[in-house]
Amino acid sequence: MFQTIKENMHPKLRAFISLIYIIVTIHYSYSQQQSNTDSILPFGQLNNYNIERYLSEYIKFASVSGEEKKAGEWLKNICKNSGLHIQQMGNKDAQYNFTASLYPLSSKLPNIVFLNHIDVVPAGDLSKWKYPPYSGKITDTEIWGRGSWDNKGNAIMQLFSLVEIMNKYKGQQLPYNVTFLAVSCEETQCRGGAEYVIENYLDLLNPAVVIGEGPPAIKGALQTRPDTAVFPISVAHKRALWLKLTLKINTSAHGSVTPLRYANREMVKALDNLLGKHQKAVYTDLNIKMLKDIGQLEKGLTGFAMRHPKIFRMFITPQLRKQPELFSVFSNTITLTSLESNNDVVNVIPSEVTALLDCRLLPEANKDKFLANLKKRLDNDDIEVSTIYSMPKMKSSDDKSIFYKNLKTAISKTYPENDVITILLPNTSDAGVFRAKGIATYTTVPISLDMSYLDNIHSENERIPRGVLHKGKETYTNFIEECITENKEKEKKKFLIFNLNDKSKDN
Repeated sequence: MFQTIKENMHPKLRAFISLIYIIVTIHYSYSQQQSNTDSILPFGQLNNYNIERYLSEYIKFASVSGEEKKAGEWLKNICKNSGLHIQQMGNKDAQYNFTASLYPLSSKLPNIVFLNHIDVVPAGDLSKWKYPPYSGKITDTEIWGRGSWDNKGNAIMQLFSLVEIMNKYKGQQLPYNVTFLAVSCEETQCRGGAEYVIENYLDLLNPAVVIGEGPPAIKGALQTRPDTAVFPISVAHKRALWLKLTLKINTSAHGSVTPLRYANREMVKALDNLLGKHQKAVYTDLNIKMLKDIGQLEKGLTGFAMRHPKIFRMFITPQLRKQPELFSVFSNTITLTSLESNNDVVNVIPSEVTALLDCRLLPEANKDKFLANLKKRLDNDDIEVSTIYSMPKMKSSDDKSIFYKNLKTAISKTYPENDVITILLPNTSDAGVFRAKGIATYTTVPISLDMSYLDNIHSENERIPRGVLHKGKETYTNFIEECITENKEKEKKKFLIFNLNDKSKDN
């Protein structure tokens, strides 16, 4: 009957009704598709309104290093159901890695890679947590749980930024691919995480730049402007060198008679020789630049001295020693983390003792010379020194590259009241394995935190303030936009130069 009525209508009216029918059909189809998508995303489409809920849910997975797969599967499904292209790069615990990208990796576009890790450190003493470590508790002011900072919070900001770019530029061809790379076992530096990805998938990944986890903005870094937050971008980090010292001395085992030499005593003497003196301050091009950058922001004589560190070195070094977190980037550090003789009987003298040393070397340091000096200071040839883990030597990333410039601009857009400086980090991360391959790698977490929150990283009651995720996501989005705009400007200039050259040939 409807068809008969339609045929008797005026042609213009019939065309109008047909148009309305098409619009309604498309809208219904889109609504159904949107509803289906929402049903497979636990809190709906990824946006500013649910970013904290997604982090809370991610925290609920106890993805301690070596047990990442369950959390990784959840995260991968969020990426897949949001419309990103997935590439598996290892599919088991301690080797669970995947990428989620704007375009398939097979497109071979130069890739902006956002690096993050799925694993977390163990929760520690559960009785010391205000809320259970894997509850993902959201209070009026904070988001609680293991990984809220390291590194699940950063991952969620990266992912939400990528999805925002995907939705904005859907159907367009961009000059870059943008990829979210989630890896395993960063906390234990096992070979199944970033190293496995590089060994097996580096050509496919095709990174133009890697953006990884680093420091947030912290107030108090400036002595003369303690209320001003400074955003650091790391272009290098110290190399981990983990050592095991072993000493065996067979003596009478009864504690009632003290031998002239026994394992525990000799090890303690050797360690006192090693650790009892200050580590030498080492001034390099990179940490001198860092001092000068901070000096530009400081006021008065403090700023003047920091802008001329070579002249005022004898005054600066004692001040650096008062701040271990700062002095650590001016020295090769040695930290005793374990002393063990496998003995809990008070009247038995053990014949063997081991010590573990966490050493961190400046980027330019020579490992062989460092080890030779360490053995000399121990002053005990009976102590066997073996290497547990050694990070390769690597070059610093260029702080004059277009990617560094774009990251700095992105931070300044989100936080116009704060300054940005270039730094060297005392700690290591997965960023190092990319730097070791000569890939431009920059690390930062673009949120502003009070120093007190950093005290809970790798400790009990890890948490972050509410509201910071939105700012971090906005900064990552700004960075991608800067890279897209910069490339378009570059192509535009090439086009103009080509046309000018073409015209000059005609003339």
